[in-house]
Amino acid sequence: MDSKNVAGMSLKGGRKDNFYFCLLEHYPEKDRWFLRSLLHVKDEEGLDGNDAIQNWLQEFSPNHLIVDCPISDTACKRCLQICPGINRCVDPEVTKIKKLIADLMEQDSKLQKTNPKQYEYDRNSDDLFDFSKDFFEKDTSEHILSRAFKRKLKKGYLPYWNRPVDVWIWFNYYDLLLKFFNLSFDSFGNISLMLLSRFAYLRRHFSVELNLYEGNIYLIIIELLRAKIIQKKDVLVFMDIERGVDARLDLAKAISEKFNIFIYDQELEILVKNGRAFESFLLALAGKNIHQNKIRPLPSWAQMDSSRFVVPIFKLLSMANC
Repeated sequence: MDSKNVAGMSLKGGRKDNFYFCLLEHYPEKDRWFLRSLLHVKDEEGLDGNDAIQNWLQEFSPNHLIVDCPISDTACKRCLQICPGINRCVDPEVTKIKKLIADLMEQDSKLQKTNPKQYEYDRNSDDLFDFSKDFFEKDTSEHILSRAFKRKLKKGYLPYWNRPVDVWIWFNYYDLLLKFFNLSFDSFGNISLMLLSRFAYLRRHFSVELNLYEGNIYLIIIELLRAKIIQKKDVLVFMDIERGVDARLDLAKAISEKFNIFIYDQELEILVKNGRAFESFLLALAGKNIHQNKIRPLPSWAQMDSSRFVVPIFKLLSMANC
């Protein structure tokens, strides 16, 4: 497939929530992208919302689709053995992840024992929240580990709840997610069975030529912030229904200019007024980066579950801790 059409679909929400498909289309002769379509998926007279999705996919034939829900299962879901319990689990995926966490905690413990006063001073400095501070100086898993991150690691990796990619996200983004959005990342921690069932139904009807990927809105926003495309002050109001309108307008214009994406006035109005539409737009933006090979490489251990998780790069950064 020669087309460079990419689509994003944010699925978060309840049974009655409507959502949007966002399509970005590439014109190679001018190396320019267009926001070609925003499909508002809802049940209408004579057309089921799920059928509308199939019609839309057939019409535009995107070769990449990025969604914000899990597209792979946990180790427990795939396991067919009699369960001996998490602490005695011998699944290679589970033992590998538990060892990674144990090794990181052991390194931190050694640093603390070597120079406890300096350790405590450095950690207290890291825990201070100051908007003038550069939060991208180090990844979460670089020492000294924050108190919040150590608490997360002590709670452990739950193979019925988490996937390997969760731990990679914790290592690289846990502190940032907590500081800016007051949340953590757990694949199956805040997603409904209804949504997973609906996506499983939709997925059965996707073309075999459609490449499916998984993304996360908050990580995309963090990378936009790292690249200074969005301002720190806008992050706090971005998802707000009322105050977020101005932030989304500023960000849409910045993305349009920075990445050479043409957005018609009608679509721009929808993006600004509807947070769900904007989330789908951000997922499509991550799909654009797949074409340009501007995504963070994941280590092999983070891909053991075949999650195909995508985090876009909008700014050059060190990959030493990927």
